[in-house]
Amino acid sequence: MSIGRRSAIILLALVAAFASGCGETQLDDVKTEDTLEQSLQRSSGLKVSAVECPSGVEVEKGATFECMVSLAGGDEEIATLKILNDDADVSLVDLQPAGGQSSR
Repeated sequence: MSIGRRSAIILLALVAAFASGCGETQLDDVKTEDTLEQSLQRSSGLKVSAVECPSGVEVEKGATFECMVSLAGGDEEIATLKILNDDADVSLVDLQPAGGQSSR
């Protein structure tokens, strides 16, 4: 059973941001991927083989974005993350099977 189906929320207290050339602050996608992988394995026991998050996500309080989580058994999940503040703290708000399948 994935985290989203148990309604758990994980805070991924990241300070994973950097300033881009245009004066905008963006999340560090590599650090976000690493932190998400570690948090999922530690808090839920999921065996994660890879995480892919988009690059260029601007730090904007309340914005959400999705990352693809590949599990060791070959299944894939979509993690929805929400930016909590201007310090780039992020929380996992949902984790669902890729392809829109739900076991609810």
